[in-house]
Amino acid sequence: MVINTFGKIIRIDEALSYFHDDMVLMFGGFGGIGNPPSLINGILEKGIKNLTLIGNDTGFPDVGIGQLVTAKRVKKMITTHIGSNPNAGKQMTDGTLDIEFSPQGTFIERVRAGGVGLGGVLVDIGIDSVIDVNKQRVNIHGKEYLVETPLISDVSIVYAKKADPFGNLIFDKSARNSNPYVAMAGNITIAEVDEIVPIGSLEPEEIIVPGAFVHHIVQSEGVNWKWVWEK
Repeated sequence: MVINTFGKIIRIDEALSYFHDDMVLMFGGFGGIGNPPSLINGILEKGIKNLTLIGNDTGFPDVGIGQLVTAKRVKKMITTHIGSNPNAGKQMTDGTLDIEFSPQGTFIERVRAGGVGLGGVLVDIGIDSVIDVNKQRVNIHGKEYLVETPLISDVSIVYAKKADPFGNLIFDKSARNSNPYVAMAGNITIAEVDEIVPIGSLEPEEIIVPGAFVHHIVQSEGVNWKWVWEK
């Protein structure tokens, strides 16, 4: 039996009260793997729009976060690539979706910087390229760097395999991807999990995200992958 000792375990409908139009939403996942399916479905059903999304990619048209892009609920994305979702490319070309590209390594460092309270990171990737737009430069020991700003969100959503009532999280193999960093960078972080286990059930060495970063936990309703791929 799981006791909601810390009051972090909430229902999906309670979690959805944190989402609203024009918010900044950060999400974990890579190509849909690691995206929290129930929270994304809830956002779709609630009709939330004009989102600024921060995440590794735009997923696929009908998988994970890509569903929000396909439904034209997103006004801006800060991301590393959009190639797996042609709807994102079309909206960018049409001028209805603003895309800020960030190299993948730089992107995750910006998220990490947001999570630990840094003022930014210095990188030499992208100088004089399409990503070097109105960015500050600094010279250190004769080498020039771009100043990349930290990324934070109103709400971060992550997907984990297990959580205890304090919000300690473990992940399922590659579904871990960017989720641990995303969990750190939200003003509010909501973890959707496959299984909620009692306090003491998780080995300390296997915990990836400490519960201090997690504000709320919701039980995942799962996703019907057969339906997704046949759609």
